[in-house]
Amino acid sequence: MLGIIGVKLGMVHRHLEDASIGCTVIQAGPCFVTQIKTEEKDGYSAIQLAYEDKKDKNVNKSLRGHFAKANISSKRKLAEFRFLNGFSGEKTLSLGDKVSILDVFKEGDYLDVRGTSKGKGFQGVVKRHGFKGVGSRTHGQHNRERAPGSIGASSFPSRVFKGMRMAGRSGGKKVFVGNLRVIDIIPEKDLIVVTGSVPGNKNSYVMLYR
Repeated sequence: MLGIIGVKLGMVHRHLEDASIGCTVIQAGPCFVTQIKTEEKDGYSAIQLAYEDKKDKNVNKSLRGHFAKANISSKRKLAEFRFLNGFSGEKTLSLGDKVSILDVFKEGDYLDVRGTSKGKGFQGVVKRHGFKGVGSRTHGQHNRERAPGSIGASSFPSRVFKGMRMAGRSGGKKVFVGNLRVIDIIPEKDLIVVTGSVPGNKNSYVMLYR
């Protein structure tokens, strides 16, 4: 499983196959290898990538040493990509190597995206779970249009079951979206355009997996 770290920039429309399709523009890479984990030493195989420069004064001493070991400048985002024994078929990554978007993807590929969805704060059951509400304003019910209704029985079992769909904090969760098609790559600007939507706000980090 190959991958790279990116930032969601926003959405555009592209005309594909006589249809206007919503697409997401992502600035992906360049990333740098900061750690290589092996079965013998760490118990699993993975490669840690770092993305986006950060001032040294805003990085703690242990992380500065971590980046210095890879001989790269301080970075803002770190992420692991597991089960990476090789890279691009033949190339094997080493500490400090640069990973660009063309090393991982090409036009026509399909990729998976993992990100954090938009946080919407505390929401009611209509917005959070798609409830229709209890009823209308007739027969004296003036405030029941967006109410959840009954949430459990009375004397038995005299409690509310775990997992009951109720009001609460919505969004802000890790979301995985699969099988997005790469329709364009602009390597000089490290941009990749994929079909469909990607979780998260603009300028939020996303992980791209092939």
